[in-house]
Amino acid sequence: MKTLRLSFIFTILGMLLACNQNEKKHDHSADISKEQTAINTNESAFEFGTWITSNKNKSNADYAKEFKRYKAGGIDELLINTGTDPKELERLVPIAKAEGLKVHAWIMAVNRPGDKEALKHPEWYQVSRDGKSCHDTRPYVGYYQWLCPTREESRNHILGLVEGLAKVEDVESVHLDYIRFPDIFLPIGLLPKYNLVQDTEMAEYDFCYCDECVNAFEKIHHKNPRESKNTAIDMEWKNFRLNAIRALVNDAYKIVHDHNKLLTAAVFPYPEMADHMVRQRWDKWDIDEVYPMIYHGFYNEEIDWIGYATKQGVTDVKDEGIVINTGIYMPDFKSVDELKQAIMYAKDNGAKGVTFFDGPTLTDEYLEAIKDVKASLVK
Repeated sequence: MKTLRLSFIFTILGMLLACNQNEKKHDHSADISKEQTAINTNESAFEFGTWITSNKNKSNADYAKEFKRYKAGGIDELLINTGTDPKELERLVPIAKAEGLKVHAWIMAVNRPGDKEALKHPEWYQVSRDGKSCHDTRPYVGYYQWLCPTREESRNHILGLVEGLAKVEDVESVHLDYIRFPDIFLPIGLLPKYNLVQDTEMAEYDFCYCDECVNAFEKIHHKNPRESKNTAIDMEWKNFRLNAIRALVNDAYKIVHDHNKLLTAAVFPYPEMADHMVRQRWDKWDIDEVYPMIYHGFYNEEIDWIGYATKQGVTDVKDEGIVINTGIYMPDFKSVDELKQAIMYAKDNGAKGVTFFDGPTLTDEYLEAIKDVKASLVK
């Protein structure tokens, strides 16, 4: 009888301890406002957004006119690249808010073209397998100037820029772009533009082999990737780089949430594809929402591929609480009907919304089509 009584007491104590732990976990997760939490849980709202790049010479009145036009055409949110300038963001947010538009602070994260502070530190930049630094030699295009996500100084620089944007009042999220490594494989539709055939992982496009990355990897795995005969099948080396980006995102998540904002990101179409092409595994990140760039023309795919890629991403994050907003590339569309098809492919396959690249490509005809689709969805 005494044994049964003791067993019962321990059972009750265990249940109380579990409840207490659950309460602590719940309290810890309440680090963003109720209003922002509702953004993630409002399954009925299907929203439209567009990426735009700011122009400091453009007047407030001209921006108000532009934003009013977007809102009238069914757009709900703007993802604005201000060149990582919080002051410019502070100027634009109230104008957008007055027109009923939400604003996300779009930042080129690991790829930092023309970053004056970073350029003072050549050691901050990624190095290719053939030993060339992005500080001096840029893969593919001149604006590819990639910082090392492992080196403390360069990653702290990126995180400092993230925090500066997160401090801006009324911003919905900090929106990470180029949060990855340089393309080890380009989209198939872009290869002819660069006169390339990429059947293997080519040394000049394989990053990062800087001293910091190599030394950090050696401490864990006791081998040097520079000496590998085939880095393409070295899973530890691949995962090291995936985890470097993941750690950077997770640190950004903490910073942004400390400022009561969300963290979002523009990513490659779905996790397995992102993993293969750019060392990016976004289904394993601490992040609120992602905007997969499902640019079907880049991959020589038909419009229904937008539905396929959306579903792949939705399926991969269904248990992670990550929201999907399908990104589409406007120049790939030939008609209003194609655009409407793309939107419905995204919605029918689980996206919360569709975002268009980019604002200047949204003609009056396209905005009218977006407004029509939006009206049909709320009937």
